[in-house]
Amino acid sequence: MDHNSCPIPLDPTGRDIHAEAARLRANGPATRVELPHGVVAWSITGYELVRQILMDPRVSKDPRKHWPAYINGEISQDWPLNSWVEMDNMTTRHGGEHTRLRKLIAKAFTTRRTEAMRPRVEAVVADLLDELAAIPPGEPVDFKGRFAFQLPGRIICDLFGVPEESRVEALRGGEVAVDTTVTPEEAEANVRNWIATMTELIEIKRRTPGDDLTTDLIAAVGDDGSRLTDSELIGTLFLLLSAGSETVMNLLTSAVRELLRHPDQLELVRTGGASWSDVIEETLRMQSPIAQLPLRFAKEDIELGGVTIGKGEPILIGFAAAGRDPELHGPDADRFDITRPNKEHLSFGHGMHYCIGAPLARLEAGIALPALFDRFPHLGLAVAPEELQPQVTFIMNGNRTLPIYLNATVAAAA
Repeated sequence: MDHNSCPIPLDPTGRDIHAEAARLRANGPATRVELPHGVVAWSITGYELVRQILMDPRVSKDPRKHWPAYINGEISQDWPLNSWVEMDNMTTRHGGEHTRLRKLIAKAFTTRRTEAMRPRVEAVVADLLDELAAIPPGEPVDFKGRFAFQLPGRIICDLFGVPEESRVEALRGGEVAVDTTVTPEEAEANVRNWIATMTELIEIKRRTPGDDLTTDLIAAVGDDGSRLTDSELIGTLFLLLSAGSETVMNLLTSAVRELLRHPDQLELVRTGGASWSDVIEETLRMQSPIAQLPLRFAKEDIELGGVTIGKGEPILIGFAAAGRDPELHGPDADRFDITRPNKEHLSFGHGMHYCIGAPLARLEAGIALPALFDRFPHLGLAVAPEELQPQVTFIMNGNRTLPIYLNATVAAAA
């Protein structure tokens, strides 16, 4: 029997990302899945195949050229995942157009500018820790909402010069875009609101340029003398603001959760037996912030892992599954182990679409995590691990909230 004759529906509520990933992997490193509205795609879950697909020139990210169902109008305007294919940015382009956009963005997103953010990251971390310290130590606090969401949100909005009054709306676009349970109406409204918010930001920066990435993107000129169009600017801001906040939020939340669930591992870091970099990389491997990234498209029939992905068929990259592939990481691939010698992962992508924000994400986590555990050495989970609720999505991998005690000793005595 053909394992891929019947597509496996992805759970839009993201109830158990890793159990679903294991089920897909058991079906083979590439398997057919069903997305909302009955759209059938392929999910690539094997590490080596993911690496291969990310580098394969026969795979495109441009639905306008390489997804017949989209081109022919078979994908309705109210499809919940439309923002992932309609936004005009480097992640929905292919070949020379992708290269042009990436070069323009890379000019603004330099290593120098990332490193220059270090004092600002340290200052925001200190402010957030002060805010946490004002909460009674025996009172549960949502680490995700009060810290993990706030830090990357503030930093990315600073980088792009988003005015204070627009920040909630600017970040909300990314939050809704990854929720795979939204109604078609909510999805459509989100795209409309996002375009309006970003159009206003672009107009502000044209009138009053600042020392920020939005201003830099407006001014950026390509090798061929071209600039980003308004549509490309809006799409690029959508990509960078949402990716720059949602993924780091999940990285921080997962790292803290895993360390609190594995006090022996936390003790290793505290005593110098492992580094904070070990924590970050093992978290990225075992708890990839992105579970299933939409969408790529086969430009021609592709033989892959014993199956044929047909020309024009959509593809998702199963980052959460790839990070736990036992073929690479052995039978204990599901175990959080910061001393693991091979923490190889693809959570920031690979090749031409490698995340340009990866250095900033590592910088934020590398500053935030040690500062948090130094300031609050007796952190503890405020609920049993099995009571934690998943983020409502199959795209991202995280928790809805992470209730913690800033001083578990005080909380236990209360």
